[in-house]
Amino acid sequence: MESKHLKMVDITHKKSTLRTAIAQAIVHVSSKDTIEAILNKKVPKGDVFAMSKAAGLLGVKKTSDLLPDCHPLPIEYTDIVYEVKDLQIKILITVKTIYKTGVEVEAMHGASIVALNMYDMLKPIDKGIEISSIKLLQKTGGKSDIKNI
Repeated sequence: MESKHLKMVDITHKKSTLRTAIAQAIVHVSSKDTIEAILNKKVPKGDVFAMSKAAGLLGVKKTSDLLPDCHPLPIEYTDIVYEVKDLQIKILITVKTIYKTGVEVEAMHGASIVALNMYDMLKPIDKGIEISSIKLLQKTGGKSDIKNI
């Protein structure tokens, strides 16, 4: 069913504030050899952490190109860190902007892209990779942070 009233949410009345979001994704591998190959930069497709970080930065910036109701917004900061524990890699991504709308979807999209890039780079050496727990961990900014305006 096609709607004749598709439109982007109107944010013209909102105030620009510092908006921050932290999201995560978890990549599970099936072998300690995979973790060692990543850490020792022995994966045939290259440096998994560096390449995945680059992919995540692009993912954050391209979110509005792929999701119809996401507003294009200035991404003013992105940080991607990895926590390796046993057979899992936790991806933590922080995104910041000063704008009228938040960056939650951009952070989750970036985390997803990092995880997908890891999957793509690791699939030749590990057939048991799984991606899980893509979620928003924290957000700040917006009307909840504005006092007495």
